[in-house]
Amino acid sequence: MKTKAKKKELTIFIILLVISAIITINNPSFLTLENLFDMAKSNTVLMIMSMGMLLVILSGGIDVSAASMIAAVTVVVGNFLMGVSGNIFLAFGLGACTGVLLGLLNGALIVRFKIPPIVVTLGTMSMIIGMVLYLTNGVWITGIPASFISFGRLTLGGGERKGIPIQILFMLAIIALTWWILRFTIWGRGVYAIGGNRNSAERLGFNVSKITLFIYAYEGFLIGIAGVVHTTIMQQVDPNAFIGFELQVIAAVVLGGASVLGGYGSVLGTVIGVALFSVINNGLILMRIPTFWQKIVLGLVILVSVSADVIQKRIQENKTIKVDIEEA
Repeated sequence: MKTKAKKKELTIFIILLVISAIITINNPSFLTLENLFDMAKSNTVLMIMSMGMLLVILSGGIDVSAASMIAAVTVVVGNFLMGVSGNIFLAFGLGACTGVLLGLLNGALIVRFKIPPIVVTLGTMSMIIGMVLYLTNGVWITGIPASFISFGRLTLGGGERKGIPIQILFMLAIIALTWWILRFTIWGRGVYAIGGNRNSAERLGFNVSKITLFIYAYEGFLIGIAGVVHTTIMQQVDPNAFIGFELQVIAAVVLGGASVLGGYGSVLGTVIGVALFSVINNGLILMRIPTFWQKIVLGLVILVSVSADVIQKRIQENKTIKVDIEEA
């Protein structure tokens, strides 16, 4: 599995380099430091949410409620900033707690009632976005406190235009945390075990129910952080801003080599997948190609990736010798 994952990562990285070279030839401004920072900053939300979605997909699940969850987080945080306090630490705490609660709702329904994740998250997606639109009437939340806006403009060295935006630092911290969890903790090993074979994971002693709750709670935590980061970038809240965004998150993870059937994938692969996804989108804009091609490319990525995983899985199953053991 590790060898297979590394081959996928290398292939995707080569594709990333080739596409970047083609775009640079057509528009040399693509590789400027300013454009790279802008591209990284504009995709921090996608990257952070993809880290959470990675764990869900590794476990053999899927979450189509991610976009509605981040919409709910931004609305909660936006109202808090407007009506209570502009304190950045309280905003991040509230966003994280809101995301965790929504994630635990998904996880609890999956664990308690044994309902497939896609069915649960389809239901919660509709419920959450309906509640968000009911509470906001689809109206934007503006007038975010100046202190919060100033925080969102912070950079590390190089001034406001050439420095590293604060949002990128949050993104790097989340990537490192997710890598550490998957690489060095029993929870991370459990995620891979459940995705590989749920029954085998239980026999090995993994508490599948607790790990499933952890997966969706952690995804919710990251969505909460992403919601606040998004608000620092946009400096306002649009309840409709994330319609269809869950498809981009899923596509980025799958594009990074994670199997939609669960069991293998990596943080590095997801980072490359998000980078490739953002490069394609940015390249289409710089090359003045109509934006509807982004949706076409997104659909093709999902279709081809899922089909390839299913075909490979069937080939492996046909090559595997199955032995049934009957208990006396």
